[in-house]
Parts: sequence; structure tokens; C-alpha cells
Amino acid sequence: MHLLSGKTVLKSYDVGLGIQPVGHKQFEGDGKTPEGLYFVDRFNPRSRYHLSVGISYPNERDKAYAAQFGRDAGGDIMFHGRGPEGRKLAPKNRDWTVGCIAFTDKEIEDVYAMLQLRTPVMIYA
Repeated sequence: MHLLSGKTVLKSYDVGLGIQPVGHKQFEGDGKTPEGLYFVDRFNPRSRYHLSVGISYPNERDKAYAAQFGRDAGGDIMFHGRGPEGRKLAPKNRDWTVGCIAFTDKEIEDVYAMLQLRTPVMIYA
């Protein structure tokens, strides 16, 4: 992942994705990470994954797509650290989340400090 300011790369990270890392998240429980344009919409300093930053998935298009199939699009997608669970899972499997984007605990501290509400987030897995 690249953290940008304008066109300048501020920092790059080797992140973990959902357990099914190929393709755009479509439904709750599919293990995929959303792809596309989203926005930072919340911060959680008490996350079980050390720290977390929420993104605005699902958007209206995501909800409409899932609804066509009588399914829920899911939600609660975050950038987060590892916390105790991730420290056990990440060494064995890089892509260990249920759809979130995982950093090390130290990395999420940096990301958490740099982002602001409504920061645009473009995700391409």
C-alpha cells in the first residue's frame, strides 16, 4: 500500500488483505477486501487490532449489487494493526483478515496519525 500526499508517495507498506485476496468484496463473509474509492469515516483507538481506521465500505453501489442477490454487502472494513490475533495469524498467512487491510502494530500507529476523516482511499488489490 502506498500512502500519498498529492502525487508524492510518503510511505509504502506491505499489508495483509482478506483471506480471499483476489477480487472485489461483494458479500458479507466472502473474505475479500473491497476495491475502489472509499473514504476514511472513523477512528478506533480501542480496537482489538491495536488501532483501526474505518473506511466507507459499503457504498450505495456495493449495497445495490449485493441486494440484487438478496445478500448483505457486509461492512466494518478497516485499516488495522495486528493485535494479539494478528500476531498469531500473520506469520503463517499474510492475508488473514475477513476483508480488512492489516498492518503491523507500529505501521498502523503511523497511518492512524497521518489520516483524517474524509481522506479518500483508493484500493486496488
